[in-house]
Amino acid sequence: MQVDFTTIRRGRQKLKAFVATLGFSRATYVRFSEYERQEDWLSGIENALYYFGGVPKELLFDNAKCIMIERDAYGEGLHRWNAKLLEMAKDYGFNLKVCRPYRAKTKGKVERFNGYLKSCFITPLVASLKQAGLALDVDIANAQVGNWLHEVANQRIHATTNEKPQVLLEKERFSLQPLPEGMISCLTSITIKQRQAIPVESFQHPLSVYDQLLEVMR
Repeated sequence: MQVDFTTIRRGRQKLKAFVATLGFSRATYVRFSEYERQEDWLSGIENALYYFGGVPKELLFDNAKCIMIERDAYGEGLHRWNAKLLEMAKDYGFNLKVCRPYRAKTKGKVERFNGYLKSCFITPLVASLKQAGLALDVDIANAQVGNWLHEVANQRIHATTNEKPQVLLEKERFSLQPLPEGMISCLTSITIKQRQAIPVESFQHPLSVYDQLLEVMR
């Protein structure tokens, strides 16, 4: 699973988006936040695992300082990782891997999705919000992205695989490790009810936002 943070800039406004993409299916999970802190990384990873319904053997990161404290701290390839990330890796059973410096293409699957996210989700959403007299913020972005992932992004024909990510995800789940028993996540109950979990934020935004958006779409 390739993981990343991307920045969404709309004038003076700036949002952060945690993005996780599975290597085989290209199925992707997204969660927006105001910052790119340690807790934003950790909650994004945990929620992505529940969203996909399993644990990949390896997570690939870039060189974000709050995740990798010091590269090659204990010798070549032996890095000093964030302690809480190491604990999570032990609990869930995944290995940590980092991109080599100046080799951004190593994480190309998730970074290509970042461009798709901005052009096919953020831009149309901002246009609709503007017509409704609303501004994009973290709550609105999270309220809308779950359905978009479920109905659009993971249902499109991927340019590389020529398959829908959701279809390949059903196959990829057989290769994922099971989620550890006893772990608690805000997505657990939703994951049990439906095979393709929708981020819980999708159900938590004031109805007035939807009413205004629906007025624009009529």
